[in-house]
Amino acid sequence: MHDKLTENDIKKMEEEIQYRKLVVRKEAIEAVKEARAHGDLSENFEYHAAKKDKNQNESRIRYLEKMIKTAQVISDQSADDEVGMNNTVELYFEDEDETETYKIVTTVRENSLENKISTESPLGKAIFRKKAGDRVFVSLDGNRGYYVTIRSIDKTTDDSQDQIRRY
Repeated sequence: MHDKLTENDIKKMEEEIQYRKLVVRKEAIEAVKEARAHGDLSENFEYHAAKKDKNQNESRIRYLEKMIKTAQVISDQSADDEVGMNNTVELYFEDEDETETYKIVTTVRENSLENKISTESPLGKAIFRKKAGDRVFVSLDGNRGYYVTIRSIDKTTDDSQDQIRRY
């Protein structure tokens, strides 16, 4: 499966890779050397912890490089009057008689605790490319679902604080 990423997602991933290679890797190697110098490696907790940190860093680098290599690059552009990538939308949920705000992001930046939903989620799929005022059915399993109305779309995109999700 190929993750759908924007150019900005890829740029952030490349920046993280560079940071991990130039800073974190160097620190991890030094930590392993220092812990190794403390003697018996079989009972040296610091050595094992340092090795684990070093391996996790290398694993993260490989993961990000693979994601970039296999990514399907998508545009973050959309028409002025429709829901697009990095837009913030205000939705009215009919069943609950509540209004909530969500930001539409790619799967690597989704975070339900921050109301960031991906275009792959049921809600994201339903509202993506729709217009303010549209009443949309959100399908959960083909037979069940719920209705939302798009109240407003904010095209202001400041994703400088958005983080790539950690696995």
